[in-house]
Amino acid sequence: MLYNAYELGKNWFAGASVAARLGSEWWSNPANPFAYSQIGEVASAALDVFSHAAAPRGKPEFGFESTLIDGRQALVTEEIVDRKPFGQLKRFAREGADPADPKLLIVAPMSGHYATLLRGTVERMLPSHDVYVTDWRDAKLAPMSAGSFDLDDYIDYVIDWLDAITPAGSPRAHVLAVCQPSVPVYAAVALMSASKHPALPATLTMMGGPIDTRKAPTAVNELAMQRPHAWFEHNVIAEVPPYYEGAGRKVYPGFLQLAGFMSMNLGNHMISHWEMFKHLVQGDGDSAEATKTFYEEYRSVCDMTAEFYLQTIDVVFQRHLLPDGKMMHRGVPVDPGAITDVSLFAIEGERDDISGLGQTRAALDIAVNLDQSRKSYFMVPGVGHYGIFNGRKWRDMIAPQVEQFIRSTCPDAPLHGEGKHSIDMEPGKGVEFA
Repeated sequence: MLYNAYELGKNWFAGASVAARLGSEWWSNPANPFAYSQIGEVASAALDVFSHAAAPRGKPEFGFESTLIDGRQALVTEEIVDRKPFGQLKRFAREGADPADPKLLIVAPMSGHYATLLRGTVERMLPSHDVYVTDWRDAKLAPMSAGSFDLDDYIDYVIDWLDAITPAGSPRAHVLAVCQPSVPVYAAVALMSASKHPALPATLTMMGGPIDTRKAPTAVNELAMQRPHAWFEHNVIAEVPPYYEGAGRKVYPGFLQLAGFMSMNLGNHMISHWEMFKHLVQGDGDSAEATKTFYEEYRSVCDMTAEFYLQTIDVVFQRHLLPDGKMMHRGVPVDPGAITDVSLFAIEGERDDISGLGQTRAALDIAVNLDQSRKSYFMVPGVGHYGIFNGRKWRDMIAPQVEQFIRSTCPDAPLHGEGKHSIDMEPGKGVEFA
């Protein structure tokens, strides 16, 4: 019922969006005398803002055509390395790239947004890395015949994909986990360490991840800890309607996830749209377009399977099994103490309102048998959750540290493009080595 009500509203707003867009174009049309008046400017801007806010959105494209390597434009081609029922492994092949560039697996969150939310993350790492990204599938498009997908499956996917990009005899890969996947990726690394898996990565960088949500709990963490597990099952799980491929599948809908995030910072989102309106009235199309671009991505949401969502709530946010050393994967203990040959880097934003300070750093503390020289920590001043992996501070302050960290384990790897900046920094500058 919940899903059907949402779809009804979405379809109504889709029609209203088209009508508003046509109205905005009419008010701003040079043939309309009112377009030269203040009334015309205000009406056109207001309708434009409403049209953009009400428009339905599908899965965005990464859209990379080229990247700059040592001052040379290199064509970028998307390749599907492996495809599974609930996700695919995507590679961004760069024409003429150095084969010695480190392989970097960027693990995107399965948290209501598409992997394209990390477009800025991927773009910044492209000049100097052979980049792969986990492109998760919208659960409402996965037919029931595909089976289930839970946290254990997520871990399996990560291990399988590391195996796929690390053929026998090749250099070890590197992993960058953004937010939610920090927990399953950390678990995968612990399991691979314990079994001496040949595809064990050389480094794991975790950014804004909920390793231990008891440290500086945020509003998101408190909601998960205060509500009983049954509440989530009965109040936020819906059934996919019959007009989607995944008809009948139980999911946590992306629109509910988006509503939750929007309500947490409703004032800021309203201000952003008010600023966009003022920019349009003033004729500042570039500033308005920047806001539109952000919300195009932010409001593009997808569903996740109910079993994955509920298991994550239980394991990560309510029982804290990983930091307490009690997490299991298909009956096998996940032992952080098994990690002895993977360098770890924890990155946190000072103003992160999703994963509070200390939650990601906990990953270093529980790796009790890992040498201290292989543990690094960076608290980024003045940065919120989104700014850790996107925007100017990500590009200029955080990414160089990640590049330097990766190359600390493979010093013979070449540096290209923006990555060259990292070697100009003093060792450990801005980074606290735990």
